[in-house]
Amino acid sequence: MIDVNQDNLYLLLPSKISWLADMLVENKGISIVEAIKKIYSSELYDKLQDEKTKMWHLGPVALYKELEEEL
Repeated sequence: MIDVNQDNLYLLLPSKISWLADMLVENKGISIVEAIKKIYSSELYDKLQDEKTKMWHLGPVALYKELEEEL
């Protein structure tokens, strides 16, 4: 098992972003490009990039709820 740390956290982010973008497209009726822009400009994404927050550990539904609260 590999330990997640700040140096390898970037490997987990694409799948998380993909899930979130798909959920935004489906639930908000926006384009995939708009969804990705919203995610990358969010505070949630800043937290996801910081290993210390442990946000990377959350599943797609929990992350989506966090993002919805922010938006």
